[in-house]
Parts: sequence; structure tokens; C-alpha cells
Amino acid sequence: MIPMPRSALIASKAPFPSRPLLLCSALLAAQAQAQTQAQAPGAAPSVFSAEVQDANRAGGVTTTDAGNGPVRATLSGMEPPRVVTATDSRPAAFELNWSPIKMPTGQKTALLGAHYMVAINEDWGIGPAAYGAAQGEFGGLFTVGFNLQRRFRVGPNLHLAASVYAGAGGGVSSDRVRPGGGLMLRPELSLRGEFGNWYAGVGVSHVTFPNGNGNIKDTGVAFTLGRMDRFLSFNPSDSGSPGRAGDRTGMGFDEIALSAGVEKPRSGSRTRGGAPLTGRKGKAGGDLRQYFGDGSSWWGLEASGAASGGHDGYMEILANAGQDWGIGSQRLRVGGQLSFGLGGGGDMDTGNGWLVRVGPTLRWITPWGPTLRLDAGYMKAPWGHYDSFQVRGSLALPLEKVSRILNTPPLESGTVRAQTLYLSMPYFKEFKFKDGSRDNVTGLGIGMTRDFGGPWYGVAHAGSAALGKAGAFSYGMFGLGAQSPKWNGLRVGAEALVGAAGGGGVSVGGGAVTQGEVWTQWEGTGRDRLRVKVGVGQWKALGGEKHSTPMVSLNIGWAFGTLGPAAKR
Repeated sequence: MIPMPRSALIASKAPFPSRPLLLCSALLAAQAQAQTQAQAPGAAPSVFSAEVQDANRAGGVTTTDAGNGPVRATLSGMEPPRVVTATDSRPAAFELNWSPIKMPTGQKTALLGAHYMVAINEDWGIGPAAYGAAQGEFGGLFTVGFNLQRRFRVGPNLHLAASVYAGAGGGVSSDRVRPGGGLMLRPELSLRGEFGNWYAGVGVSHVTFPNGNGNIKDTGVAFTLGRMDRFLSFNPSDSGSPGRAGDRTGMGFDEIALSAGVEKPRSGSRTRGGAPLTGRKGKAGGDLRQYFGDGSSWWGLEASGAASGGHDGYMEILANAGQDWGIGSQRLRVGGQLSFGLGGGGDMDTGNGWLVRVGPTLRWITPWGPTLRLDAGYMKAPWGHYDSFQVRGSLALPLEKVSRILNTPPLESGTVRAQTLYLSMPYFKEFKFKDGSRDNVTGLGIGMTRDFGGPWYGVAHAGSAALGKAGAFSYGMFGLGAQSPKWNGLRVGAEALVGAAGGGGVSVGGGAVTQGEVWTQWEGTGRDRLRVKVGVGQWKALGGEKHSTPMVSLNIGWAFGTLGPAAKR
């Protein structure tokens, strides 16, 4: 018998709603029972944790090492490397928000928001979020930041949510519509009804760009649609150890890709001022994918920005879905992809911001792990004056084991890899602006690192100006870093990044930028997940006058372990 969810047992509490995937839990229980003949029939993990232990095999006995995961010892006394199990299962939720607002000009628009939150206890959740204009003539207005939410249980299938979002961005500004320094705040109070793993609600929200000369602010009705899930992970201190899990770990994506491409506007494309767009535009970005079925279908999220062509400040965030088929081999695959989302900025007329793209795809899953992709597509702004043909190449790295991508076994083994999600606050000492002036700028954004094994790790940053006079300046960068072993709770390292940036009147040429940084990080002792990192470095624009500026950064992060491909030993 499957036990009742804990949230249903605590009537007086106000738990962060969660319903884990019962099918996955049943498969895990069946697998463990078939191997050990020791687990009670029908047993399933609790709402907040799921642990599966390996069977006795080949004369071996599996035991649990004081909460650090199973340890297998053989009759001969030899002890192979300790295999850890993903046991930290937390409620999580993905939300979409629709917030109609009135701009200072009297024109109406609406902000479409997306949040991914992980519970830090039964009542509170926190996670990355983004908002973009999706109505009216303000396509290109984006902000990126974090959302904090407190939930109150008011009925068996009803909860009240109090949220506050803090982010930074801009993208569309004039003498009458100003994002100020770029900081955006959005408190919200809403009532939601739950139906299965889904919930929907209505409430009131207030949107404001409070600093500098910002004048965008309004209060109105907000609508919410969300889905409850779980966040399964390892302890980050187990990074590099053999591990196993019965479901996707971390945020659930199988692949991360870095891309570069070029697009050519078609006739009829124009700037916001009505001038024709004719020149090619280079773009750089990245995407996350999750595969399903037999690994031939996927959905994902991607973000990219202008890196050359004179349209610095252009940015797009798209959701995509695709299907491909093997040609002669399951590793060489051809198919198609449909994408839709929001984009704008860089003085390109995308109307209300909505974009649609469709085109063929080609990917090769290499025998050694990474995947190479080549995509082409036709993109159009249905309510604007922009359409183009584009092509891009991508290098994709697996976040999950390839075997889980190609099929879905109930129990998978691999190597634990640490990831950290950061609230990032960089301070740029002296940006040069297009009007010839110079000033300091403070940014706010999201950072992520992924352990590759040994000293190496991958890193990505995305954010915007929050303080200063560069409201609407945004950046996205990715790169490689090296780090030392931890000593007395501290670690040091260095990283180099490249990417795209622009907007806010900052002089960046075509938009390509680079950044180098050395840092010190506090990680605590034992199995702490909190991370506090301070860095010092140099930021540089690769186009135009190629100006550069010293920078420092403060990063507050939360670390977790995910199951990656098995390390070669």
C-alpha cells in the first residue's frame, strides 16, 4: 500500500505542496524487491525522500553507511568504491504568471513570467525566475532574477501564496518609458486551487522599477498556472563518487548545449524606427534539453543574444520541442524542431515580443559523450516586422547518463557531479557608454557551475544591470574554470568566459564580450550546501573600441549533486 503523502497528514501545517511521480516510485520499489526479495510489497518512498539499495550479488552484502549511502563489501573482505544513492527529495514547482500592466504612456502590456522553485522547508520555496513583455509594443523588455514564495494551506486542495520577485533587466526604453537602473520588484498575493499535480489561481501583483529614473510601475490582477514535482539530488560532497538514482536528478534536464550561429533578415524586417534590416546578425547562446520516449523526442529551453551585426541588446528566450530519427545509426539523427517564445531589443521591431521558429535538425551523439548539433530555421515575429533565416551549430554535453536519454531504466548508475546555482551580483567599475560618458554599474543575475571531474568545471552567467544608469543592459556568458581542493571550508579558483551583452547605452560594439575572474569560496565543513563566493576580475568588449573594466562579484549559492555519466577509471 502506498503511504499517504505527508502533506495530507499534517492538517495544521502549511506545507509547500508536492506530489512526486508515483509511477517512478513504484518502478523503484519493484526493482529493489526483485533484486533483494527483502523490501515489503508495495512499499514506496516518502514524499521527501527516495532510497533504493542494491541487492546482494556475487557473494556481496550491501549495508548503509550512517546515512552516507550503501557500502558493498565482498566475502573476501575487499571493499569497492562506496556507491551513494540520491536520497534528498524535495518538493518543487514550476509556475507561469500573467501580469497585465499599464505603461507610463498609457499603453497596455503584460508580463509573462516563469519560476522554478525548490522547497527549503514545508512552507518556503525559492528559485530562478524570468519575466518578459508579451503584449502591446514592448517586445524585448526582459528581466532575470529569483522568486521567494511562502505558502499557507487553507483547505485540502487550496493554498494561499505570498511571493516576491527581485530581478534586473529592461530592453525597451525612451524618454517616457524608463526602467531606471534596471532593478525590478514584483510582490504578489494569490489564491490557488489544486487538481492533481497541477494548480491554478488568481491574485494581485505590483510591478515596479524603483531605482534611478525608473517610471514603470503598476498594480493589477495576476494569473498563475503551476505544476508540482520533486527535486531529487545527491549531497554535493559526494561529487566524483559512484552513484545511482531511480529518476532524473537536479532540475531534470539531460543535456546542456552551447551554440553559435548567424541569421539573415528577410525583406520587410525593420527597426523600431522603420528603417530596413538587411545585415547579418551573429548570435551566441545556450539551451537545456530533456529527452523522453526512446530518446528521439525532446523539449527544452534556450536563450541567446546578439554577438555581432550592430544589434547589441537583442535577446530571445524560447521553449522548443522536437523529434528526430536515426539514419543508418541511432547516433546520427535527422529531424525537426518547433520553437516559440519572446524576444526583442537591439532596436529590432518584434512587436509584442512573440517569436515562432521552425526548421530541420541534425545531431550526432558521439561515442565519447558529447553531442554535435546543426540546426536551421525560419523565425518570424507574428505581430512585429521581423523574420529571418538562420543556422547554428551547438556542442551539447550530457548532464545525465546517455543510457537514460536513449531509454528509461528504473535504476541508473553513474558518477555524482556537483552543481551550484547562484544569485550573482557583479560590480563593474567603469563602463563606457555610447554617449562618451563612463560610470559604474551593478548587475543582478543567475550563475551556474557544473563539476567536470578533477579541477575542471563549466560555468554560465546570465543577468542585467540593476543599479547605475545602464538599465536594459543584459549579458549572457559561459566558459570553463579550474578550482582547488577544499581546505578548512575554503576553495579558490579561476574561470574564463565568453558571450554576448548589450543594451542600456553601454558601448559593446557588436555584442561579443569576455570575462576573466579569480575567486575564493566558502563552503563550510561536512555536508553544507550553502556557498558564498567572492571574485575579482576583468570584463572586456570584443567589438567596437574594445573597452574593458575591472569588476568584483558577490555570489550566494546552493549546491547539489546530480547523476552524470560514469567516470572512466
